[in-house]
Amino acid sequence: MTTTSTEIPTGEASALPDEGHVSAIVADVVAERAAHLFGLMGNGNVHLISRLTRRGFPFTSARHESATVAMADAYYRATGDVAAATTTYGAGFTNAYTTLAEARMARIPLVLVAGDAPSSGPRPFDIDQAKASEAAGVVTLVAGPDNAAAAAHRAFDLALQTVQPVVLAIPYDLATAPPAETEPLEPLPVKAAWHAKPGELDRVAGLLAAAQRPLILAGRGVLLADATASLGAVGDRLGALFMTSVMAANAFNSPWDLGIAGGFTRRHRLDVARQADVVLVVGASQNIFQTRYGTLFPEGTTIIRVDNEPDTGHRAAAEYVRADIRPFIEGLLERLPRAASTWRDNVPEVSSTDFRSSHPSEDPVEFGPDGRLNPRAVVAALDQILPAERSVVMDGGHFIGWAPMYLSVPDPHAMILVGTAFQSIGMGFGSAAGVSVARPERTTVLVSGDGGGLMGLADFETFLRATRKGVVVVLNDSAYGAELHQYAVKGLHDQAMLIDEVGFAAVGRALGADGTKAHTLADLRQLQDWLATHDEGVFVLDVAISQKVVAEYMTESVAAKG
Repeated sequence: MTTTSTEIPTGEASALPDEGHVSAIVADVVAERAAHLFGLMGNGNVHLISRLTRRGFPFTSARHESATVAMADAYYRATGDVAAATTTYGAGFTNAYTTLAEARMARIPLVLVAGDAPSSGPRPFDIDQAKASEAAGVVTLVAGPDNAAAAAHRAFDLALQTVQPVVLAIPYDLATAPPAETEPLEPLPVKAAWHAKPGELDRVAGLLAAAQRPLILAGRGVLLADATASLGAVGDRLGALFMTSVMAANAFNSPWDLGIAGGFTRRHRLDVARQADVVLVVGASQNIFQTRYGTLFPEGTTIIRVDNEPDTGHRAAAEYVRADIRPFIEGLLERLPRAASTWRDNVPEVSSTDFRSSHPSEDPVEFGPDGRLNPRAVVAALDQILPAERSVVMDGGHFIGWAPMYLSVPDPHAMILVGTAFQSIGMGFGSAAGVSVARPERTTVLVSGDGGGLMGLADFETFLRATRKGVVVVLNDSAYGAELHQYAVKGLHDQAMLIDEVGFAAVGRALGADGTKAHTLADLRQLQDWLATHDEGVFVLDVAISQKVVAEYMTESVAAKG
């Protein structure tokens, strides 16, 4: 990874083709506002990329445009820092459309610098990219000779303020146009503040103080508001238990944390969580996955949701308070007395190592009914084998039911699922490459299914190139498992749901990685031995898992849909 200076000098005259024009101006802003650029070169962005790479700005090239945005998305999730990606126009842009839609739905602040049709009018092969972006809910800004720097800065400002991706388009005929007299942009409106009313604070504080078994469920909004410490203090004052969303996993680093809420909740922790009488949900959407399709908490549980976003209506709550999170939590803390005796006194086993570890497993047997490995047993074993200082990255698919349940992570930035917001698969290798760039000191662990792995195979090489030390775990059931467990069980024909057995370890070895195919738990020893003897490199563990074992969240989904 290049670590040279990112300062880009400007000059009056230059013979270089990547100097003194709109693309160069935009490149200078990218260098100022971002720490890394992820992209794939084409006619529409070649001058921008050349301007940056010539001077050593860190750049990671994808092999498919879908991975350009996936890498930037994952980079943000792993660091909390705004990210940047780039594609060319036309097919380059549309190839990245799925990952752009994922970033929009997951609310990821990044800037996609894309080539675009000429300002004079579209060519036969151009499409209206701005309308396509608008259809996904993404704003497009256009850089030209009179506003290149201002538009580029505005793109980053808007991404950060709205916590959403922004497209910065460079029309083809303006990419090398010289700068003109600057046209100033209107100031960006100040983001609205949502002040908590004293009466709302008093009411919520009263409900919490009167609770016998209070539980606090924190989402990513708590991290964005820098309110984790104050919310943890509220929980400690009440003697409450904690849960989190996936994107806030292990935010509290507390022995009283029941783990991830929803379809990824361990059964023994779910039994405890369902005893809560008052639940304070902060900065979490309460979507169908977080609520376990409405079954996470019993009917009659008092649920109070606090967020500074509009009420999404995912879950009807007894109290919904729209307020900026940190001031609201600090106001609560001022109003709450310290409880003399608490729920924690009656469930001390929650804080024990055994309760929080990968054991007991819900289903510890080695093999499924079809003789292939039980994925629960495999992932529970991997929790003990993989380095503790790790980033866990997941593609989309049925298999995601197990890694968030059994693999612990050091902090919320180390549990990364790119694709779940848009319910897409195939983003795993790209997003894992972005995480490796973002956190090279950690071992990057990519957990993928065989369907998503094959879809994103072009960027297997990108992951190997970007990763200092990594492990690819393919939970390989030779099927599109989600469809198999939702539709084949209802009698639909399964031919299109099945995949011929693919040897991912062999593919990895062909690209320069190490690896093995695992058919028994004893085969995991090869990964363990490799980790003990290698400080760098990538190991591919291709695990032949059962088609007959169904993830908990899928069971809940099928039951909810009838």
